[in-house]
Amino acid sequence: MTVRIQPEPFDVGVELAAFSQGRADIGAEVTFTGIVRDDGGLRHMEIEHYPAMTKSAIEEIVSMASKRWELRASLVIHRFGRLKPGEKIMMVATASSHRADAFAAAEFLMDYLKSRAPFWKKEVGADGEVWVDAKADDEDALKRW
Repeated sequence: MTVRIQPEPFDVGVELAAFSQGRADIGAEVTFTGIVRDDGGLRHMEIEHYPAMTKSAIEEIVSMASKRWELRASLVIHRFGRLKPGEKIMMVATASSHRADAFAAAEFLMDYLKSRAPFWKKEVGADGEVWVDAKADDEDALKRW
């Protein structure tokens, strides 16, 4: 299990190559990359967090996934700070002997990271600033787990 919370950009290709390098026990990898999107007028997003609390919370979410599915490896990278539209904000990778566990664990991680990881996001646009509230759809997604 690797969890990194960082301000600097990351290269998905480099991360994925390192994720499974030298591993013959992996039959499936699943990755997801989140990107800051502009739904109209977004200048940038500011992401804040409490470092020790955030890493611990994400490690607990990954631990929950590891107990439910047979994961051989997992990776979560989440950025903080000022991010512009088009920049990568986060990456999740899971690896297992078989694809079903890798897919299910990745979806579980995404749903829980979206709703339970302690990040605070502010969108800054031409019309001002707004803190991003939790969405009902994100909470509803947790019910399937």
